[in-house]
Amino acid sequence: MEARMKHPAFVLTDAMPALMNLSKAVEQAGLPKVTVDLVALRASQINGCSVCVGMHATDLREQGQSDERLFSVSAWRETAYFTDAERAALALTEATTRLADTGDAVSDDIWNEAADHYTETELAGLVMAIAMINLWNRLNAATRQLAGGW
Repeated sequence: MEARMKHPAFVLTDAMPALMNLSKAVEQAGLPKVTVDLVALRASQINGCSVCVGMHATDLREQGQSDERLFSVSAWRETAYFTDAERAALALTEATTRLADTGDAVSDDIWNEAADHYTETELAGLVMAIAMINLWNRLNAATRQLAGGW
């Protein structure tokens, strides 16, 4: 398998600096890095982005996360490995990633649960993190970027 083209974020010279600035803004929201990486891993699993699945699973392992947690992200509802705040973030991730799957893309129940666990700034960071990983997933999938190539 071969990438269709050089990564679009490198082809458009202003794209990567803009994306990196957005990442810095998300980091400043005060969310735990583990939560951001769990969100990135879950969205990437849904979107089938092997580059991001590999990258964020590796990041989580480097942060000391157990194999049980890593292997259970796709089945987070059926495990005891995640905190209530992480569960709220994962539910928001799934709803925001699968916008067209229901009539009410992000239900009040999902939103309110996340809002119960995160401040407005953290919630803004969480929504931005979810949007960003979906952007990366789509860039990688459309151009068939290869896992391990990063």
